[in-house]
Amino acid sequence: MSSVHLIHHGNIAELRLDNPAKMNAFTVAMLDQLAGHLDAITRNASVAAVMVTAVGDRAFCTGADILGWGDIGPAEFARHWVRDGHRIFDRLARLSKPTIAVLNGHAFGGGLELAAACDIRVMTPKAALALPEAGVGIVPGWSGTQRLLRLLPEPMVKEMALFGNRIKADRALACGFATAVDDDPRAVALALLERAVTLSPRAVEISKSMIHAAQDEDKAAMIESLGSAAIAATDDRAEGVAAFRDKRTPNFSGK
Repeated sequence: MSSVHLIHHGNIAELRLDNPAKMNAFTVAMLDQLAGHLDAITRNASVAAVMVTAVGDRAFCTGADILGWGDIGPAEFARHWVRDGHRIFDRLARLSKPTIAVLNGHAFGGGLELAAACDIRVMTPKAALALPEAGVGIVPGWSGTQRLLRLLPEPMVKEMALFGNRIKADRALACGFATAVDDDPRAVALALLERAVTLSPRAVEISKSMIHAAQDEDKAAMIESLGSAAIAATDDRAEGVAAFRDKRTPNFSGK
């Protein structure tokens, strides 16, 4: 049975795709499970970092299960399948905790878009990237033509989406899409995450927010979040709340 597992390794959370019969392609149920796990991770203050993995060694994820969406009508396809996937992947991209995708095999279509939603990626030498949607009469729908362009050169994205070419691991490393290419990408990812969790959680969270804002990744929310965090630490905020509670006029100090 296809599923997405949430596994905790101390303060590192692992999201593991488990649909090996379909090369870890997403089903509707798997999307729903991923959304629920991301909610749980967001609420769990003990989670300091996240690793996205998949079972097996053939594929990280080959996108969406064609048999799962092939009979969906046009309106439902656009309004739910595409938008739900986009919303869930956006949620992963905007986690305040550092994230790593472990590409144990090929990342095609939605699988590539899932990897792009993580902060960094580690690949095996045999892994390849692709956007094969045009081969089945559709287009990338979970940020493949948007977020991916901030991580890969435009001609490389076009090479995949318009010409059907696959990008091998060495090219992904050369252009910075992959942080490392290694026969044991999981071990490399765990070493990176174990280093990350020794750093200041608040400094990491705010650094990630500022980097994302500079790249227009949820920029408006990032700006307001940082501003709200700054104002929450002021004496004026405490005075405003106290005055409201006491039903009096606040006496702001500007501190």
